[in-house]
Amino acid sequence: MNSYTSKGTGNPINRVEGKLKVTGMAKYASEFNVKDLVYAQGINSTIARGRITALDTSEAEAQKGVLAVITFKNAEKLAQYEKDLHPLSTTSIQPVLQSNEVHYYGEYVGMVVAETFEQAQYAARLVKYTYEEATPDIDFEASKPKAYKPTEQSDYSRGDVASGLEEADVTLDETYVTPIEHHHPMELHALIGSWNNGNVQAYASQQMIDNAAKTIADTFKIDKKNVRVMSPYVGGGFGSKLAAKQHVILALMASKAVGRPVQFTVTRTQMFTNTNLRQRNEQRIQIGAKKDGTLTALSHDTLSHTSTYEQYQESCGTVTKMLYKTPNNSVTHRLMPMNLQTPFAMRAPGEATGSFALESAMDEMAYKLNMDPVEFRIKNDTQVDPSNDKPFSSRLLNECLRLGAKEFGWEHRPKTPGTKSEGNWLVGYGVSGASRRAPFMKTSAKVILELKSNEVYATLQMDATDIGTGSYTILAQTVSEYLDIPVAQVDVELGDSEYPVTPGSGGSWGAASFANGARAACEQAMKDLKAVAGATDATSTAALMQASNLNTLEAEGTAEPDEEYKAHSVFSFGANFTEVWVDKDTGVFRIKRMLNVASCGKILNPKTAFGQIIGGCAMGAGMAIAERTEVEPNYGNFITRSFADYHVPVNLDMANIDVIYLPEEDKIANKMGIKGIGELGITSVAASIANAVFNATGKRMRELPLTPEKMILK
Repeated sequence: MNSYTSKGTGNPINRVEGKLKVTGMAKYASEFNVKDLVYAQGINSTIARGRITALDTSEAEAQKGVLAVITFKNAEKLAQYEKDLHPLSTTSIQPVLQSNEVHYYGEYVGMVVAETFEQAQYAARLVKYTYEEATPDIDFEASKPKAYKPTEQSDYSRGDVASGLEEADVTLDETYVTPIEHHHPMELHALIGSWNNGNVQAYASQQMIDNAAKTIADTFKIDKKNVRVMSPYVGGGFGSKLAAKQHVILALMASKAVGRPVQFTVTRTQMFTNTNLRQRNEQRIQIGAKKDGTLTALSHDTLSHTSTYEQYQESCGTVTKMLYKTPNNSVTHRLMPMNLQTPFAMRAPGEATGSFALESAMDEMAYKLNMDPVEFRIKNDTQVDPSNDKPFSSRLLNECLRLGAKEFGWEHRPKTPGTKSEGNWLVGYGVSGASRRAPFMKTSAKVILELKSNEVYATLQMDATDIGTGSYTILAQTVSEYLDIPVAQVDVELGDSEYPVTPGSGGSWGAASFANGARAACEQAMKDLKAVAGATDATSTAALMQASNLNTLEAEGTAEPDEEYKAHSVFSFGANFTEVWVDKDTGVFRIKRMLNVASCGKILNPKTAFGQIIGGCAMGAGMAIAERTEVEPNYGNFITRSFADYHVPVNLDMANIDVIYLPEEDKIANKMGIKGIGELGITSVAASIANAVFNATGKRMRELPLTPEKMILK
């Protein structure tokens, strides 16, 4: 379909920014031409715990092109945490190089600023550090006695789980483990920043522009109005670029010190140690049920880790609170402070990892009950969110399961594990239910109309970001729809803190929030035009501008949740079906087919939406078959620190992935009926693969990734 003749949402048009990207004209954070640019390179600690007792910068400072070597001794004093263990979710500062303390292996302990990138990299290796080492807390088992309850909100309960387990006919008590993972977006974390007379300008690879501006302002203790952050294109984030990390502060600190713009690029190896990670989670699930499959109890206890200086909790029990109807439910989260970098949000934080445990356990329970795992889930459906007693704005989980089973050919699934084969391959089918909160957040936008040759051209401005998901395209379609003009006559400008404020990209709120913000701006423009023209009947935007004797018009609008939204639980739902083949002798397995059925409101653009779900499925497969960051047990560094040893799925690892969207009208979610899909695609995918492996082999895999040696040794 020709994207330049289409109007409105719902059409699978090509990306409006596609040509810019394939021709290299779309500029990312490190690609802007800035006069007098110099380069900074971070220096990483080589111990996991201790303090710097001496350092020698003389050799580095003597190198050609070196402008400055900055360490804790000469770094600018920044805003500080109020307490040792600072809740990461509430902080808006990123202090760095503020003391001689070392908290984890790879922590920034300095940086070199030089005329060229190569000079900075070379000189960074010449700075000599002497440490007083302390024994680091890097062993998960040894750290368990130090586990603590992070916040009052970390725990949840309803009913009495102990009583529910007692009245059950069948019970289950198992533990599931997901490893440390890293985000690794295609575009490295990078920034070009300049400090000029108290004014800051930064081209930054960030998902949330307003948040980045606030972090910079608060960390340097300056007014936010003096900070401009620009991020027109982001080459992936998956949560790692939600917050402004320490490299952002280092680059601006360097610019202020040398009086020139500075480019700071985090290397691929440093993205293991300096841009956060998905934490390791050990999750215990207990389930009780009657013989007919009615749940009587469900508990979910998560043990994980945080750093010794910041607190981050991945809420793995989120799904367990609300996905199935059970009168007795409890969820707990405990954290161990360890000498590893602070974990942070990674695609579907909590849901991706928590759903592996929950949906694996549900499959195990169905097997114990001798029930079909699809029917077991349907049996325990609920149209009211049991965690807060609010009705769901819409919930088509059962429909996703039923349609998926039909389209996948679930009736061919072997009832007895290990009984279906193709040559030397054992064949198995797996299923999992999925849910992801679908937030709608306050969003503002500006639309500028111009009348040219009796045609209206529109420019939309907001500080929203496109992190590769298609924001430019769906927003152009939204403006096209509400102004009734072709997409080709819409220009979308994103990623500038001088534009109206949005929540940025993340948490599956982007499409719903951005599109409704654009809608509000367009509706305000039409309202203003009709007021000036005195028109009451619907007419074209061009006719209204002509009647108003206007060549240009600017209008701003804001969309935000209403009381009906707040009175409901708003989620996207889905179901995953997977077929795997497992070699009888080697334990090697292949994912042959995947089907995702999703109910996630209005689909703005099927083509970009399919990409989101397929990408999520691929990341879910990565969780199951390959991704794992290993900690070296003696020194606390990562053994896996490049793509040579941190494996992600490639084309040959992946199956044919089919996606089905259920038609869904949910105007409670927001006026346009849009729900998030970006994180729904990864949720519970790993469980559907593990469940398929059990169906193929009769072996339960409760620890990710599912490697061949685990299958052979079990």
